[in-house]
Amino acid sequence: MIRLYTWWHSGSRQKRTGWTLTAVALVYLLYFFKARLFEAGPPITKREWFNVVAMLVLIVIGTINIRMAEMKERNQKTLPLIDSNERRRK
Repeated sequence: MIRLYTWWHSGSRQKRTGWTLTAVALVYLLYFFKARLFEAGPPITKREWFNVVAMLVLIVIGTINIRMAEMKERNQKTLPLIDSNERRRK
């Protein structure tokens, strides 16, 4: 348990925020798929579909936070998709 605590607090706040957003969204989506989509029950409302879309957006934002924190840790100036050897525009 102490290893988990140490790992959690050794990272940056941005990375912790990203992991929290991603985890909360995944837990909600798992609940939605298991309890609402695959089980018989009342019809799914527009609000619940909105929540599903919002959780997908949270996963994207959380992933961006995690990646940006890792780039910040490496002190990388360019995005990983850009070749740093190419000439820059003036």
